[in-house]
Amino acid sequence: MTLQRRRSAPGLQAVLWDMDGLLVDTEPLWTVAETELAARLGGTWSDELKALIVGTRLEVAVPTILRWYDVDDSPTAVAESSDWLLSRMVSLFDEDVRVMPGANALLIDLARTEVPVALVSSSYRVLVDAVLRHRVGPFRVTVAGDEVRLGKPDPEPYLTACQALQVDPHRCVVLEDSVAGVQSGYAAGCAVVAVPSVVGVVVPPAPRRLVLPSLVGLDAATLAGLVA
Repeated sequence: MTLQRRRSAPGLQAVLWDMDGLLVDTEPLWTVAETELAARLGGTWSDELKALIVGTRLEVAVPTILRWYDVDDSPTAVAESSDWLLSRMVSLFDEDVRVMPGANALLIDLARTEVPVALVSSSYRVLVDAVLRHRVGPFRVTVAGDEVRLGKPDPEPYLTACQALQVDPHRCVVLEDSVAGVQSGYAAGCAVVAVPSVVGVVVPPAPRRLVLPSLVGLDAATLAGLVA
């Protein structure tokens, strides 16, 4: 698909979507599993801890959780808790996944204006595929957290998606809900729309950045304006 064919958003080459809390309302499911893990560790789940780890990969989140509860964070302990959390999340994702308000309408508008979309998640491939089984999308490219060397907030995940789409990051918009994700998209050179969905997550406005309460009403023309 060539840039000349994109009529309604001439400067917009691609839109790169985060998954958890932005595309689909999986953060409550993560909270279910994380609360159960906290209980297994002898503690009580906390919104402050949730805000601290949101948007990060398991190898970052799980050691943080273990240290929060003063539990051994050796590689063996991290692996055991990670395996338990991943298995629990797969079962929760398979039960039901709710698309966030405004997401389907924006996907339809981007398809109408022929703007490619990619899914770029910190979740591992097994969880990304569990969401995609609910017929969310479609996405031309998907990048999972265990398919890159460095996860968010490093720019590698979004740069990987841009390379796969053969687009200029500066002509792309990242849609995110976490501070780590916003930092990742920004560091990749993309414009960013932040839609915080977790209590305690605050994303300040900045150049080439919108901070919105939801995706409702967001369209391709607005996104194109961010990269004009």
